[in-house]
Amino acid sequence: MITTIIILLLAVAIYFLLHPRFGKRPSGERLALIQKSPQYKNEKFENENFTPELAEGYGYYDVLTEFLFKKVDRKTPTDIIPSVKTNLKELSLHQDILVWFGHSSYYIQLEGKRFLIDPVFSGNASPIYGTTKAFKGTDIYTYADIPEIDYLLITHDHYDHLDYKTIMELKPKIKKVITALGVGSHFEFWGFPIENIIEKDWHEKVVLDQNLTLYTAPSRHFSGRSIKRCNTLWTSFILETKDFKMYLGGDSGYDNHFAAIGDKFGPFDIVLIDNGQYNPAWKYIHNLPEDVIKAMKDLKAKRVFPVHNSKFPLSLHAWDEPLIKVSELNAASENPVPLITPMIGEIVELKNEKQEFKQWWKGVK
Repeated sequence: MITTIIILLLAVAIYFLLHPRFGKRPSGERLALIQKSPQYKNEKFENENFTPELAEGYGYYDVLTEFLFKKVDRKTPTDIIPSVKTNLKELSLHQDILVWFGHSSYYIQLEGKRFLIDPVFSGNASPIYGTTKAFKGTDIYTYADIPEIDYLLITHDHYDHLDYKTIMELKPKIKKVITALGVGSHFEFWGFPIENIIEKDWHEKVVLDQNLTLYTAPSRHFSGRSIKRCNTLWTSFILETKDFKMYLGGDSGYDNHFAAIGDKFGPFDIVLIDNGQYNPAWKYIHNLPEDVIKAMKDLKAKRVFPVHNSKFPLSLHAWDEPLIKVSELNAASENPVPLITPMIGEIVELKNEKQEFKQWWKGVK
């Protein structure tokens, strides 16, 4: 009987681990290209500066115990998160706009092209469905609401940025995928034509057309969809036209790469930056609110959109703490930078520097 149970459990585990949602690690010609990258050392990708997984004074046992057993009031919302349902398919392509879907997922129209960044529409940010659910009201958009996409941008392959179910549903609508080295292995495994996948190292350039250029730049993070970490690269993007420039930050802890990017590409008209799901224990891979303030100054930002918040409970802080803290710290700083804080689905006018936003999270229980 015990032997039968063990065999059944092993069979279930093997079936689970073989599910295509985990993607496929790079191999063959792709791996050979990866091995030539300056970022690839000791059989894995590394950050520009030494980046421990946990900050000094923290241990894996303590962090795990805090998450699993310590009574912490995470303050998840009991109210429905407020939102506005903009019909993306009816928007004129002459409009240069952004629509946020919560967390780090958003849609951009710029110079007549449609971009989708790190979309997650499955309501889940984990390989085990139902374990990291989106807050009520944050999943007003589905796959059916998305128009044809010229460029899907993926910053890295973590589940809250690269969702298998979402990608497979959107697959017929995606013309090109642009991502970091190695991440294309997942897309090829999922049936995307290899000629439609563009993989880039840091400090590279992709000319999209005569009016649009995309650059890749460092971030301070890590990657991985299974036990082995950092076999694919993580990246940030710079999206540039002749008269407009955006920084699409992805996930990152604070480091000197922000200043280097600001010096090379700044000033930026809009900066989207990681602000949420942080913890002092992993401050090197996710910005704390005070880091966001430093980074926005380093990047020479004219306006800042703090993302990576308000949709999934991935840390122990209250759901609304990231937006509360960054707003307060920015207001108290020397030369505050205008913050872009739309509700999910609300249109952000990319070139309207005077557009104002409400602090919609106030009053949400």
